[in-house]
Amino acid sequence: MEQTFLHGSKSIIFAVIAALSANGMNAALAFDLLNVTRPFQSQQAIAQNLDEQTNIRVYEIASPAVVSIDTADGNGSGSIITSDGLILTNAHVVAGHRTVTVVLADKRRFQADVIGFGDRGLDLAALQIRNGRNLPTLRLAPSGAVRVGQRAFAIGNPFGRFQGTFTTGIVSRIDSEKGVIQTDAAINPGNSGGPLLNSQGELIGVNTAIFTQGGNPGNIGIGFAIALDRVQPFLTAARQGRAASTSQLRQSPLNTEQPPQPLALNGAIVRGALTREDNVLRTDNSFFDIYSFEGRRGHRVDLQMNSQEVDSYLILVDPNGEQIAQDDDSGGGNNARIVATLPRDGTYLAIANTYESGQSGRYTLQARLGGTESRRRSSQGNTRDRDFLLRQTGILGSGAPRLRSDGSLYREYIFQGRAGQSVTITLESPDFDTYLILLDSYSRKLAENDDLSSTNNNSQLQFTLPQTGVYRIIVNAYDRGGRGRYLLTIR
Repeated sequence: MEQTFLHGSKSIIFAVIAALSANGMNAALAFDLLNVTRPFQSQQAIAQNLDEQTNIRVYEIASPAVVSIDTADGNGSGSIITSDGLILTNAHVVAGHRTVTVVLADKRRFQADVIGFGDRGLDLAALQIRNGRNLPTLRLAPSGAVRVGQRAFAIGNPFGRFQGTFTTGIVSRIDSEKGVIQTDAAINPGNSGGPLLNSQGELIGVNTAIFTQGGNPGNIGIGFAIALDRVQPFLTAARQGRAASTSQLRQSPLNTEQPPQPLALNGAIVRGALTREDNVLRTDNSFFDIYSFEGRRGHRVDLQMNSQEVDSYLILVDPNGEQIAQDDDSGGGNNARIVATLPRDGTYLAIANTYESGQSGRYTLQARLGGTESRRRSSQGNTRDRDFLLRQTGILGSGAPRLRSDGSLYREYIFQGRAGQSVTITLESPDFDTYLILLDSYSRKLAENDDLSSTNNNSQLQFTLPQTGVYRIIVNAYDRGGRGRYLLTIR
């Protein structure tokens, strides 16, 4: 099918997204490249070169101000905020200590005093290097500058052995109510307290927690950072001597002592309860349970988490630690639902969480197997492989964000693609006029579509992905009042 690019009011969306992106001038330049008439491979080479230049520039700007923090019983990371040695880190890194050792990127070692902790369990702490002067610093990003889909970078000392480690990813989700940024940039133990950065090398969050599999302490692609709107008031209090003198954390930032519980496909409904005895995500004090099941490539699964006592939140992670999908209210009301086709064989994780912090209550979880989506009849009558990369039902309605350009409702999804891969993305709804947008990880518009045909309001894109990485899909209504059920599929 021929790709359709609209030039009406919807195209303004991408100007807004590009303008608000923390990638700044690089994002605007990359956006313009899409409209230049050049051989495809030349555009790809230019984009890859820009990626490398951005990575190098961010590391050179930020890494001198990222420190390793050593205590008697552990280690972590931190960011130098002022040239006289004010350091921002996590409370759980330095809790129980009055002084710590700070190691700079150039291997200089300093003693630092712990001068304050976040209040009400906020996992932040401030240190002051003794006799510090002329030290490298990190800039704080402008308030409100973070957007889902923008690039994100982490620097830290994972496992206390690899100081200066640099990882890249995107901002996967922003929870303004909880003050949390979710990212797929690799964050491991020892990265705690280190910076999450934008493409200008500015601090957008403080890395604080990861989801892990049972006793495995490593990263599985879901990391969290405390957002700047929580960091800045704390820094002000610390500078003025008003910050708490002792840590108010009850335990470590992410309690994952409980191993995953088995979840049977097409088995009995699991009845669980989220309580203070469960795993705790310290960034927002929400509770979660982890379940595991064995899946096979091409199998379609339907996960549903229902509760009358908590606002359900559900996350699906594949055997490689890549997040396949996450959902809040697609099950109707406060229920969460994910429908997806599994990309590979192996052990999958279903994470039962709550949208609101500190919620306790009972829930049910069920995993149903919907068969193998491996062979579908094409419109010409031929049979060929048509594996789903994603099959997600949802609802546009109360709680969905709105585009600033026209006030229409939207939802965002991400998927992992590879260079040269051809995908067909379809958005169907019996209730509203659909609008479908495909962006890359830099918020650059790749394609958009309003109507698949003149006879219905469904949308479809057929596109060959230019590079390996994360892509964003915007599920949108064409008009401001559009709302209702939808089905999103990626083949």
